Amino acid sequence: MNPAIEKLNATLASARAEVARVLIGQEAAVELALVTLLTRHHALIEGVPGVAKTLLVRTLGHVLGVPSGRVQFTPDLMPADITGTNVFNLQTNRFTLIPGPVFTTFLLADEINRAPAKTQAALLQAMQERVVSIDRDTHALDENFTVFATQNPADSEGTYPLPEAQLDRFMVKIRMEPPTREQELVLAQRMLGADTPEAVLASGAVKPVLGPGELRALRETLTAVTMREELAAYVVDLVRATRAHESVLVGAGPRATQALLLGGRARAALDGRDYVTPDDVRGLASAVLGHRLVLRPEFEIEGLTVEEVVTRVLEEVAVPR
Repeated sequence: MNPAIEKLNATLASARAEVARVLIGQEAAVELALVTLLTRHHALIEGVPGVAKTLLVRTLGHVLGVPSGRVQFTPDLMPADITGTNVFNLQTNRFTLIPGPVFTTFLLADEINRAPAKTQAALLQAMQERVVSIDRDTHALDENFTVFATQNPADSEGTYPLPEAQLDRFMVKIRMEPPTREQELVLAQRMLGADTPEAVLASGAVKPVLGPGELRALRETLTAVTMREELAAYVVDLVRATRAHESVLVGAGPRATQALLLGGRARAALDGRDYVTPDDVRGLASAVLGHRLVLRPEFEIEGLTVEEVVTRVLEEVAVPR
């Protein structure tokens, strides 16, 4: 195996081990979050309250050696509350930028669907270009700037559904499921002692595995992961099949193709391989395609789900040998 991939895999294994000191379970969510970070994209996190969505982002920031921030989205949140604003300084007789919470590396946009579209749109430039415009001036963000936006699927009252164009900016949708009985029992026992997840994170017991600037070098290693031409064609055929499916009104676009290609490389590296397999692509299909598809109303009325459509597409498109 390529030595660079071996080093990358060892680093990622250490990162997952450190995250596991804080989070109980949620291995699949941690893997998708690492795939997102390795490919320099953004992720939408969905789950009911209390499944550690905020804790996941804080822990990843600590383990990967970068700062993290949080914004609680509310109906009265304004764009300037996210990007920041210029304030006149009487001492210097000049305007001074008061940076908003977007000036961080990992940004948790908590309950993003509670803010109106104007405020949600304030994140689009930052997500796409990693810059923000404030009073006609453009300010660069951290090169590793990543948005983790959360949604509560159980409470739709007072929310503003994200438009398709904004959903497409998120590489994956990470579904964080409630813990199993055994996992919840472990959590209950820890809450009765001194080693609660928050206390463990604050105590310094969780060690960073990367130093400043090392995340970029880690990401560049992915170029050593090989993807065969026929597998790239398979990815293209999968995405195009979503557009032609009878039950789909709006299919996945080219960003989904890019996400599957790059995500397949990251997933292979997480598994310690320097080559991508069809299972790497198929394992990401639901997370990458699910939030990008809009079903026809008549099929939704019949109870068809997006996950079932993705499964059907995977069954219909021939897998390369």
